[in-house]
Amino acid sequence: MVFNNLPLVDLHRHLDGNIRAKTIWELAQQNNMALPVDSYKNFIPHVQITDKTNDLMEFLEKLDWGVKVLHSLDDCKRIGYENVEDLHIAGIDYAELRFSPRYIAMQNNLNPSAVVEAIIDGVHLGLKDFDVKANLIGIMSRTFGVDACQQELDAILAHKDHFVAVDLAGDEGNQPPELFINHFKQVDKANLNVTVHAGEAAGPESVWQAIKALKAQRIGHGFYSFKDVELLDYLAINNITLEACLTSNYQTGTIANIADHPIKTFLEHGVSVCLNTDDPGVEGVELRHEYQLAKDTLKLTDDQLKQIQINGVNAAFMSDSDKKALLSKKQ
Repeated sequence: MVFNNLPLVDLHRHLDGNIRAKTIWELAQQNNMALPVDSYKNFIPHVQITDKTNDLMEFLEKLDWGVKVLHSLDDCKRIGYENVEDLHIAGIDYAELRFSPRYIAMQNNLNPSAVVEAIIDGVHLGLKDFDVKANLIGIMSRTFGVDACQQELDAILAHKDHFVAVDLAGDEGNQPPELFINHFKQVDKANLNVTVHAGEAAGPESVWQAIKALKAQRIGHGFYSFKDVELLDYLAINNITLEACLTSNYQTGTIANIADHPIKTFLEHGVSVCLNTDDPGVEGVELRHEYQLAKDTLKLTDDQLKQIQINGVNAAFMSDSDKKALLSKKQ
């Protein structure tokens, strides 16, 4: 259920979580990689979740095949291009594609800064070929620790003019936001926006830390924010947007049923919340599917669904003039 007179916007979309299963299969053949099965059909369950995983870290392991096959910078450029093409196919008007340079680089000893450049090249080629708009968000993957995140941030900031924001993702439970204060001081100095994965694998305190310590303007997921009314008030008053991802929260085991998602609570509390895909290639979903879930399973009203679309535009890391252009394009 999407209002076609409003832009369809995906603000929380992992480029490295949207590597096509067919591309993984083809690159594995091209790069002479051993695979656990001998047919493409049987390979799909290795790279795509069919129901759900036990927790976030098990979910993240599903992404690993996608980066294992990236043996060259040309491979990286290809997935950048295909991510933009996928936006076009999905009918998405604007997206912010986020990726972790170190995660993409580490499996095959690529240079993280060169990976960033290759992804940028691929995305820019895609933007020339397809009638969509996209910006890039650089991820620091805290799973690898504080020092590794600094190296990753260095690679991002070396190309800072091609990014609109920096994100902190990965092992939220064992690597809390407060460990990365110095990193985000550098982000602030570079005049980049901040979004942080929080309240997904840890509670409201993680969201508070992301906001207070890291100055997050948006929160990736923010699921457990519903447990703290004071936090909901703060989010609403300060217009801090929650990037909700319904299918992802189910597949990571954050919720037992889609119907249990607190997005309606957020909306009723006046919190700005938008709908997003997260890792569409791994999840086997696209953005319109998430809106249909919100309507059919969560029983959101047309007014609520419309507000979610508007929230996505308002929360986008783009200029007011670009937002107006995006809105006018749909009128």
